[in-house]
Amino acid sequence: MDYKKELNELVDLMIQENASDLHISEGRQPVFRVASELVPLIKKAELSRSDVKGILDELITTKQKEEFVQNKEVDFAYDHKGEVRFRGNAYFQVGKVCIALRLIPKQIRKFEDLNLPPILETFANKQQGFFLCVGPTGQGKSTTLAAMIEHINENRLEHIITIEDPIEYIFESKKAIIDQREVREDTPDFHTALRGVFRQDIDVLMIGEMREPETISTAVTAAETGHLVFSTLHTNTAAQTVARIIDSFVSEQQNQIRVQLASSLIGIFSQRLIPRVSGGLIPAYELLINNTAVSNLIRENRLHEINTVIETSSDQGMIDLNHTLADLVKLGEITVENAYLYSQNGKGLERLV
Repeated sequence: MDYKKELNELVDLMIQENASDLHISEGRQPVFRVASELVPLIKKAELSRSDVKGILDELITTKQKEEFVQNKEVDFAYDHKGEVRFRGNAYFQVGKVCIALRLIPKQIRKFEDLNLPPILETFANKQQGFFLCVGPTGQGKSTTLAAMIEHINENRLEHIITIEDPIEYIFESKKAIIDQREVREDTPDFHTALRGVFRQDIDVLMIGEMREPETISTAVTAAETGHLVFSTLHTNTAAQTVARIIDSFVSEQQNQIRVQLASSLIGIFSQRLIPRVSGGLIPAYELLINNTAVSNLIRENRLHEINTVIETSSDQGMIDLNHTLADLVKLGEITVENAYLYSQNGKGLERLV
């Protein structure tokens, strides 16, 4: 098999079918994910171990192959003809080699093109503070942050640094200077890269993902010291996000991080991509804005009250997930069944639809 040709054909077909993901594993046919549904390519033959390894050799570098052998998995990015990029992960399951590829469009879309609320522009226009985009894997967090970074890039003379594993969207410097650093390629790890940003004359920092307390602590400190900081977490709601951040620290440090977070946080945007009645996906979302009430709740560890503040503060710009779900149902964009499936509070949604 010509593995380069086979990979190119699969990628071209992905783009044609508007697929978001490609799964390759030995003993199975290739599988696409299209609008949240897995679609096996029944016209393709099952892949052998040598087929999967041959395709993987086209995707990763020699250094990454060594990491894969040593760690039994590896993260990587792959550029296809300069047209699209992929975030990839290769791993083993019951001794078999598997590859998961997530398509990252070359074009960075604007808020309105992504059906995101215009208020996100307000946070992109801030000079300092800590903003988080959260949600499960595959719900568009990176795409939303890319739109926010690109807005700054087009409108402000700033120095932006991104720290990612791997680099996903590629930015071209416009008004801003953008430096993108990839973990293991440009820096040993997130923590080392973050220590360096304070000596790199930055204005805006984007951290691909916060994985440990050291990263979170440095990000919060950066926001406190006059920088605008963006990052992501795999959490479901704004209240859960605050709790996860605080709980990642040992008990002796939790009071300090509560105080820091209460003063530096500017907002948390939680999103889901929901199957659209007309085809494709559309986001539903929740937005927490850190006003005086929220800041006090964080400082006093009354996190269970955050959801109530979001529900009752739409006049201040906050957005409740159930309200966005109900609005999408009324507009005929999503089904009632999917609204309940994605809601975090079914009884609250019942009052709105």
